[in-house]
Amino acid sequence: MSLNVLIVDDSAVMRAMVARTLRLSGLPVGEIYEASNGAEALDMLDKYWIDLALVDIHMPVMNGEQMIERVKERPDTADLPIVVVSSEGSIERVENLRNQGVLFIQKPFTPETLKHVVENVVGVKHDTDRTGAFQSNGADF
Repeated sequence: MSLNVLIVDDSAVMRAMVARTLRLSGLPVGEIYEASNGAEALDMLDKYWIDLALVDIHMPVMNGEQMIERVKERPDTADLPIVVVSSEGSIERVENLRNQGVLFIQKPFTPETLKHVVENVVGVKHDTDRTGAFQSNGADF
């Protein structure tokens, strides 16, 4: 089983770092799709089968909260696992997201944190043959 992941962030650099981290993690990653805002992400959800969405909050056109609200309203995507990856500092906002069943990773984060959260959200374990390739040496993203 491979995971198709949608990375939603207005920073192309952050999308690339998250994608690379996922690829090196040893997790069974299939396709990685990218969107620079919530509206693009909703279009991607119409076109592709997505197993997990990693979403920033602060984006132009449609922010992460608006996108999550729309995803949760749609019967075909209501159960999509979503992890917010953001520098958001508002405890109230984070709690609101958690009440919607969304997990939260604070930026900056370590590759190990991302891997651990993804494993828990989608219920998969890493490929033990590739774990040696996944060393961050304490780097934060």
